[in-house]
Amino acid sequence: MIDDAFFDIAAVFHWPLSEMVEMTVSEILECRDQAVERWKQMHASDKTKGR
Repeated sequence: MIDDAFFDIAAVFHWPLSEMVEMTVSEILECRDQAVERWKQMHASDKTKGR
């Protein structure tokens, strides 16, 4: 689960693993939630355009 969180954060925010390894589990999970929300916001307009 933590690996998935790292991948989600890196994919959305482009943070390298070296920037995340010092984070606590709760910080990682919170950032992952933010990354998921950001992803949804970024791609919501794609659905409204019929893509």
